[in-house]
Amino acid sequence: MSSSIDLSKLLQKDYPQHPDMLVSDRPETSGFFHSRSNSATSISHQSSPSQSPRLGSSRLLSNDLYLDNQHSKPFSSSNFLGFFRDHQQRQLNRVVKRKGGRECYQRKRVKGLVAVIGLVGSFFLVIWFMLLRLQDHRIADLQNYSSQNYYPPILVSNKEKWRKLSKGKRLQKGTYGRMLALAAHALAENKREPKDLWQEPFAEASAWIPCADQRNWDPSGGNNGYIMVTANGGINQQRVAVCNAVVVARLLNSTLVVPKFMYSSVWRDMSQFSDIYQEEHFINYLTPDIRIVKELPEDLQSLDLEAIGSVVTDVDIRKESKPRFYLKNILPILLKNRVVHFIGFGNRLAFDPIPFQLQRLRCRCNFHALQFVPKIQQTGALLLQRLHKHASHPGPLDHYLVGPYTKSNVKEKGVHAGKASRYLALHLRFEIDMVAHSLCEYGGGEEERKVLEAYRAIHFPALALIEKTKRLPSPSVLRSEGLCPLTPEEAVLMLAALGFNRKTHIFVAGANIYGGQPRLAALTSLYPNLVTKEKLLSATELEPFLNFSSQLAALDFIACTAADAFAMTDSGSQLSSLVAGYRTYYGGGRMPTIRPNKRRLAAIFMKNSTIAWKVFEQRVRKAVRQTKHVFERPVARSVYRFPRCKECMCFTE
Repeated sequence: MSSSIDLSKLLQKDYPQHPDMLVSDRPETSGFFHSRSNSATSISHQSSPSQSPRLGSSRLLSNDLYLDNQHSKPFSSSNFLGFFRDHQQRQLNRVVKRKGGRECYQRKRVKGLVAVIGLVGSFFLVIWFMLLRLQDHRIADLQNYSSQNYYPPILVSNKEKWRKLSKGKRLQKGTYGRMLALAAHALAENKREPKDLWQEPFAEASAWIPCADQRNWDPSGGNNGYIMVTANGGINQQRVAVCNAVVVARLLNSTLVVPKFMYSSVWRDMSQFSDIYQEEHFINYLTPDIRIVKELPEDLQSLDLEAIGSVVTDVDIRKESKPRFYLKNILPILLKNRVVHFIGFGNRLAFDPIPFQLQRLRCRCNFHALQFVPKIQQTGALLLQRLHKHASHPGPLDHYLVGPYTKSNVKEKGVHAGKASRYLALHLRFEIDMVAHSLCEYGGGEEERKVLEAYRAIHFPALALIEKTKRLPSPSVLRSEGLCPLTPEEAVLMLAALGFNRKTHIFVAGANIYGGQPRLAALTSLYPNLVTKEKLLSATELEPFLNFSSQLAALDFIACTAADAFAMTDSGSQLSSLVAGYRTYYGGGRMPTIRPNKRRLAAIFMKNSTIAWKVFEQRVRKAVRQTKHVFERPVARSVYRFPRCKECMCFTE
């Protein structure tokens, strides 16, 4: 036998596909957590372990190159055995190195997983915080649904959610006797009021100034026909409908007929537009924007509008419809019949998206064009004078509310001007219509339930039908979600917790509080300086407004808007929304508004039998303080309530 041996043939014969010979030169690291090999081979084979190539052939090619470098010397048996030992040692070294790489890879992989988990946790923490900030808006939206004549659809679709909530958050039975006693004790201590109680963040709020009166377009000819509107609801719903109608008239290049108001079985008021607002001022102020007439032309008055298809009700228009709906569906009717009559028109125009100048027109109508008639202004001025204890100087908003009567009434006979007295206005939205529509319970038991059911059957038949045919959430769940108006007891506990002292002068807006005077006992016992317009005005002064609930509501609007501080008990109320918006628009950062988060307050009130007053105080103040932030109007929210936007107000540095 020859001593020379062909190495390549021997290796192929004795060691075919030996595991140790199948060494991959792909790095044992993976992903972007580790550095990659600089070689082209390592990059090309980095995708998956299953794709790691067998490197037997490449290693053999390397061995062939090795042999070439040895000048193709023939191997003896001893040379071969030495070579084989060297080869085994190299393979062993590679195995050790590979194990070490794997351990390093495992350690780096764990660190990478920890980093990813930390990032994901931080992300969810930020989302949770944002949801907490946004829940005020969500609650307001639900309450806005509740203020209409139908119930939010989510109440029907989320039955499991309601069932879970009601299981763990039931309102504790009984009254607030314990908490009222604690509040009385706290007020008796006569502590100093918090510094920010009568203030709002002045620097941020005062940077916004009114500018909706600025125009940047030519007057509309109104050539496409006539728009008529018969608005439903109370004075505040009607006010919104009027301003929306002004915008639609401009959008369709049509002429607006002075709006009419629909008689309501709830409000029972026959007042028309000219009984509440100055008609001539309304027409003249908006002349640069749209054409307005008092009546239809004679040739159109005889038309049967319903027969020709010109009557459009709220059933025909989706709530908060966009401008394109009117251009596509209403404009053809207008061009064909020359007139369209909107009946109801409650919240039938969206707030976004809408062209800049149309949004500004909306604000111009609400804050500038609608002024109360002299009868209401004069009595309103008298009301403000007595609330301010015959101050020698009018309040900052008096001029916008009562016009020329701001100064004349300070010279009331037999009364001398003195130092101004601060007062808090409280809109206690607790009339029977609100109580019945809320579907909540207020401690009256079975008798109360029957009374409210009967009221719903007469005044809210659609809601009564839903109540009978659908599974609705329980009253305790509604309360835990902040969908019930605050009761007088809850309202006074909130005021006491915020720090208003016992001597605070409080004006209570609202008529015919559900439960009558006994229900107001908690308020009057803790705050004896509590008044209403009926107490401040004599029977003779009130006589022209009797049986006209909308005109009486106008007096409440004036008193609440001009107050040194205003507190609402139901953020879905139209009066509260319009008052808050008016104070924002003209207040100059000096007219604070208290907007309680009813959902958070409900969670606090549920512990009324055990919670300590100090803890109650801290939690209520924190819940209310968070609503005082100055912010720009959120998308799709009402410009009447949130006028801090570039369309209505101008931001100055």
